[in-house]
Amino acid sequence: MDELGDIAAAVKALATQIAPGVGFDPKYGGEVMVPDPAQPKAFVGGVFIYKDHVSVEFSEGASLRDPGGHLEGKGKARRHVKLRTFGDIDGKDLAGFLRQALA
Repeated sequence: MDELGDIAAAVKALATQIAPGVGFDPKYGGEVMVPDPAQPKAFVGGVFIYKDHVSVEFSEGASLRDPGGHLEGKGKARRHVKLRTFGDIDGKDLAGFLRQALA
């Protein structure tokens, strides 16, 4: 697997560690995070691999606490974090965002 694929796999492993019941369904060219597999349409975001980064999207990202200013996007609700290296997973507090989104 290439580095971006490995980063995406690490993101999914982190999400599973935070919320053991989380599921991942293929959708929109990536995988959406589904906190309750019994409700597959109620996803909270997703993991998407692009040419130069992995984007972790949050459906209600505008409502997440972001003291470090790591969330990007200007939409009404959605926000995302771009991960270019493994260090970005910790450096951009991805665990904090996943805890909030998967709570």
